[in-house]
Amino acid sequence: MERIIEEIREDLNRRIPAAAERLADRTSAEDPAYAAYAALLGRAALRDRIQHVLRQAVEDLVRASRGLPPDLSDARAQGALRAGQGLPLDSLLRMYRLCGRLLWQTLTEAVAAHDRAALPRLLPGAPALWDVIDRMADAAAESYRRAEAVPGERERELRAALLDALLDGTGSAAEAARTAERLGLPERGRFAVAVLGAGSGSGSGSGAPAGPPPTGAPRVLWRIRGDGETGLVELGHHPLESVRELLAPLGANAGVSPVVTAPAELARARLLAVLALRTTPAAKGPRTVLLDERLPAALVAAEPELADRLRRVVLGPVLALAPEDRRVLLTTLGTWLTCQGSTTYAAQRLYCHRNTVSNRLRRLEQLTGRTLSDPAHVVELALAHTAVTQHRKAERAPATAPAAAPATAPVPVPPPAASPPSRTPAGTARRLPPPPA
Repeated sequence: MERIIEEIREDLNRRIPAAAERLADRTSAEDPAYAAYAALLGRAALRDRIQHVLRQAVEDLVRASRGLPPDLSDARAQGALRAGQGLPLDSLLRMYRLCGRLLWQTLTEAVAAHDRAALPRLLPGAPALWDVIDRMADAAAESYRRAEAVPGERERELRAALLDALLDGTGSAAEAARTAERLGLPERGRFAVAVLGAGSGSGSGSGAPAGPPPTGAPRVLWRIRGDGETGLVELGHHPLESVRELLAPLGANAGVSPVVTAPAELARARLLAVLALRTTPAAKGPRTVLLDERLPAALVAAEPELADRLRRVVLGPVLALAPEDRRVLLTTLGTWLTCQGSTTYAAQRLYCHRNTVSNRLRRLEQLTGRTLSDPAHVVELALAHTAVTQHRKAERAPATAPAAAPATAPVPVPPPAASPPSRTPAGTARRLPPPPA
């Protein structure tokens, strides 16, 4: 290949400028990006750039025939330069492909003009030419992407710092408003904070959920740190409950704060979201909990020392029982609370007779000195049971709660219309019937 090029070198040097002129005209007409480039820097600059690529490819062909690697320094420089100028990468790579085609056409014309019988000698050089063009294009693309990533990385770091300032509350209300403005958030609006459970992930690799949110869904700004993932939700007109649907694809436990209206309130909202997360029921499957739906459990979770004292004082005698007896009584209490004080429904859920539930609850009353007909005592027992559940959940973390864990989900179960069950905490309390003889 080197010998052929040297034979046609003089003619090739005359043909390359004319070929560059034609390609400059074609590119300006077909590619809007290069048309804007030519309008900004002048058509002569575009022509000279094409001519330089063609000449560089010829020299690299000679180097390849000598067993030397191509000189890719100019391609790398051009990749970084075009990234800075905003030229699309596709346009840059298309230019290299067109230069390769044009150079092959110019080589065949020059060889045919010099000695048509020598054309077969040129054919083995085709793979070498396209290898040179591919390596030049690859070098330019790699440099382009690196240069393009620098401002993107800086933008991500700035965004992360701004989110940290809002979610950590490092600044005054005025500074929080300015920070929100830089993130594209309104000074006044409807916001919430969602915190994902430890060990959960959005599946994106970088921590943020993959892909944009569904059309019409609330906007979420995610912040991923070593201590977990936090989402700042701009609700707009959407109800707070819409966050459940938004987080469902993540397959993770999540806690959601109440609605706040100012950026300066987001730090407090994050703390409340963390508190809500701590109240997620120890049950199979991910759950998204709203703080306002779990206030009693959140009250217990907010004061770990008092919660520990509460469970020991109220349920201490039960906790001192043998493991199986303890499990049975606590499970029965949790189920009875879930069923809104319905002994009948609790028996159905526990797959036992109603009198069996009554006997267990009576024994629990005797052990604790509390009566389930006293609303104040019911509150104590409910909070103490929540404290026990959260304590067990903390001990098991990050393991999943077993199926035998007490049922504490606050889902009301309606009584059957035919025979309404007795209800203690709802204002129609009565003593449990004595156990059968």
